Formats: sequence, structure tokens, C-alpha cells
Amino acid sequence: MYKRKGTGRQRGRKKNSRLSRYRRSIVMICTVLVFLSGVLTVSSLRLQAKNSEYKEQEEQLQSQIDDEKKRAEEVEEFKEYVKTDEYVKETAEEKLDLVDPNEIIFKAAE
Repeated sequence: MYKRKGTGRQRGRKKNSRLSRYRRSIVMICTVLVFLSGVLTVSSLRLQAKNSEYKEQEEQLQSQIDDEKKRAEEVEEFKEYVKTDEYVKETAEEKLDLVDPNEIIFKAAE
């Protein structure tokens, strides 16, 4: 029941020789993985930057939409005001110099 002295070293050498045989492949695979993770990180950062730009643009456009809605409401109010007799009276006084029959006009002497 003696132990062989060379068997432990030979096993270690076999494993070591296998590793050395595939070491170049392992290094290449690790290099490719590191490169791909770098590309993925850079792409992710670019997408986040674009996303923040788009969010800013969306906020600006939403602000413009709100402004246009307010303007549309003002136009609708003015449209209703144009239909009133008061608007017709004001326009006649301003543009045609017409007056109501009961109105007295005072003009400055020159």
C-alpha cells in the first residue's frame, strides 16, 4: 500500500497542459465579452441621453399644446362676442362714426 509519488504531479500537469492549450481561447473569449459589455454600456448611455432629450421635447410640445388650447378658447369666446349687439355697436362707432339716436356728441372747438 505504497503511494505512487509521480501520479499527483502528472495529474496536475495534465490539467495544466489542458489549460495552457485553451488559454488563448479563454483570453479571446474574455476579451470579446469585455468588448461587448463596453459597447452595451456606451449604447445604454446614449439611449438614456436621447430619452432625456425626448422628454424635454415632449414637455415643450405639451406646453405648446396647452397654450394653443387656451388660445382656441379665447378665439371661441371672441367668436361668441362678435355675435352680440354690443360688438356691432362698438364696431359701428369706431369704423363708421355712427352714434345712437339718444347720444349727444361733444366736439372740441378748433
